[in-house]
Amino acid sequence: MDKDKVYQQLTAQAKSLVDGVDNVVGALGNVAALLKEELPFFFWVGFYVVKEGSLQLGPFQGPVACYSIEKGKGVCGTAWERAQTLVVPDVHQFPGHIACSSRSNSEIVVPVFHGGEVVAVIDVDSEDFDAFDEEDKRGLETIAQIVAPLLAAGY
Repeated sequence: MDKDKVYQQLTAQAKSLVDGVDNVVGALGNVAALLKEELPFFFWVGFYVVKEGSLQLGPFQGPVACYSIEKGKGVCGTAWERAQTLVVPDVHQFPGHIACSSRSNSEIVVPVFHGGEVVAVIDVDSEDFDAFDEEDKRGLETIAQIVAPLLAAGY
């Protein structure tokens, strides 16, 4: 699979899903579905939105998930705290990993920024170890930039 080409296509599709849309939940849900359907090694993909001092579960595709994650806790909370993308090849080796699903073996978490602040994260899990690379990081960071305006007014 040529990931760069796949992410170029996904970027165009994600833009078309969010441009001019004022249904934040629906748009984020469609972006999560797009990613899950087009990247088969994504077994869980979704959004956690910063709300009331924690990351709150937003639209996602995959098995049931944790409702709330505190800043600095697990991969999502650490990515939020550091305001940077985290690629974790083996979640079982990540200190304080929150095991929402025992099927998750690797994870990437990408912050979504608005006004210089993290307003959400894109969380992606894979059953495979070492599933995510620099191409996924770049591609998902671009998707984060596309969805950021949706979260400008809050969630």
